[in-house]
Amino acid sequence: MFLVNNGEKQISGSGMTDARFRKLYDSAFPILYKVAYRIANSAEAAEDLCHDALFRLHEKKMEFPNNEEATYWLIRVVKNAALNYSKRKERERRAYQRAFKEDVRKTETGESELVKKETQSEVLAALAGLPDNLRTVLTLREYDEMNYKEIGRTLGISEGNVKVRVFRARERLAALLNPVINAGSGVQNEGRLENG
Repeated sequence: MFLVNNGEKQISGSGMTDARFRKLYDSAFPILYKVAYRIANSAEAAEDLCHDALFRLHEKKMEFPNNEEATYWLIRVVKNAALNYSKRKERERRAYQRAFKEDVRKTETGESELVKKETQSEVLAALAGLPDNLRTVLTLREYDEMNYKEIGRTLGISEGNVKVRVFRARERLAALLNPVINAGSGVQNEGRLENG
């Protein structure tokens, strides 16, 4: 710190004096805190956001014609910081919820593994029964997770043509799998009648 001509101490590296900064802090902090608290819903976060904004004012060596202008600038900074804080907390909350909802301990029985393998082989056999043009678009869409535009560019056809082919491929695949599904459900129903 060093002295300015009128005897007030100036904050080092800034054009603002200690007295002027203190006056700005005392007048602006309650307003800044209310803005931050309303958005962030956390007293601790609101206080941190306000102090960060005041630090930014000092760090950027900003000068305003009066405290009112400085307060308006600080309010904008605090509002934006509080909105960013709230968005980040919401993303974190959703990520934690997803993590807690997911059951990572998936146990598979021998029976479920067998059914899964049989189903996969039936779907692959049905997929092999599709014409090449339909099988290709369906494979790119479902297994390679490409969007319609990417598939169109890859195959050199229009996006509309891709949508039509995917629709037709799904219809034919369902028709090919329908007898298999009905046969499987018939076996289960017969088993239920015998046990019931």
